[in-house]
Formats: sequence, C-alpha cells, structure tokens
Amino acid sequence: MDKVDKALQTMISNMPEKTGKSLDQWKAILKTKSFSKHSEAVNFLKKEHQVTHGFANTIVSLSKEEDSTPTDLVEAQYKGKESLFPIYEQLLDLVKGFGEDVVITPKKTTVSIIRKRQFALIKPATKTRIDLGLKLKDVPTTERLGSSGPFGTMCTHRVQLSDSNEIDEELIAWLQQAYQMAD
Repeated sequence: MDKVDKALQTMISNMPEKTGKSLDQWKAILKTKSFSKHSEAVNFLKKEHQVTHGFANTIVSLSKEEDSTPTDLVEAQYKGKESLFPIYEQLLDLVKGFGEDVVITPKKTTVSIIRKRQFALIKPATKTRIDLGLKLKDVPTTERLGSSGPFGTMCTHRVQLSDSNEIDEELIAWLQQAYQMAD
C-alpha cells in the first residue's frame, strides 16, 4: 500500500506550489468553517480559493479523516477481503500510467481516481468482488459495462471485477476513455 502513500505524499508535497498553501494551512482554513456536506467544502475551496478539484477533494477528505492515513483507509476497506487487493493494486498501477495528473484519493469506503474531475471509483463491494465505477458520459451500457448501480451520480457505469484477468483490453480502453473525458 506504499504506492497510495507515495502518490498522496507527492500531492501533499506539491500542494504549496500548486495551491499556495500547505495541507496544514488548508486544514486550518476549513476548521474556521462548517460544512454539512463534503461537496460544500470542496466547492468552497474551488470558488473562494481557486483550488483545482483534485486538490480540493483531497484537502477536504484529509481534513475530515484527521486520525486516518490514506493507507489506514485502504487497509480498512480490504480487511477480510485481502484476496481482492491484487486487483486494486493492478487498477492503480494502470491508471497511474495514464499521466502525471492522476490523483488517487482514498476515502472511508472507496478510492477516487481523479484527473481534473473524478473519472473512476474503486470499491471492494463484497468479499469476492470489486466494483469499478467509471464516468463515461453518453456511452451505452452493455452486459459487462453496467449502469452505475449503487454509485448513483458519482459514476455513469460500473464494472464488477472478481479476478485480475478481468482487467483486459476492453476494461483498459474504458478506463482510458474515462480519463480522457475528465480533462
């Protein structure tokens, strides 16, 4: 799980240069406000401070989960579902290869994959299945590329994965398309 830590640490290290403030400074600003929803805090940072969505989302997530590190969050998601972890790692390696602008943001039950906007979401749904949410506007569903299901509006589609072999050319193409659309 060091890869998640490394990507997030890079983002946190780049934060002062890219956003004008350190993570601790952003957390202090958020503590002076009270937001009832995650999205309200993200929108505040974007509108009032011109922070990009990826950084805003990460700042808000990390300020709420003060006691949990990103690694803790991912470990908790896969507790009792360890057999799925190789699929998760393979998906992360894949999306990180798309470009330097990919941001991995672990949350309590999911991991968001963001470019300028979220384009994918990884969730260990059961002990034997990962749900990969994709944001693919105007792409028809198929038997494999189903509707978003429990992801609602966070994603437009969902692919259910229970084996690393299911990360094939078709799935990679959908992920790349979602990445391109998130520009």
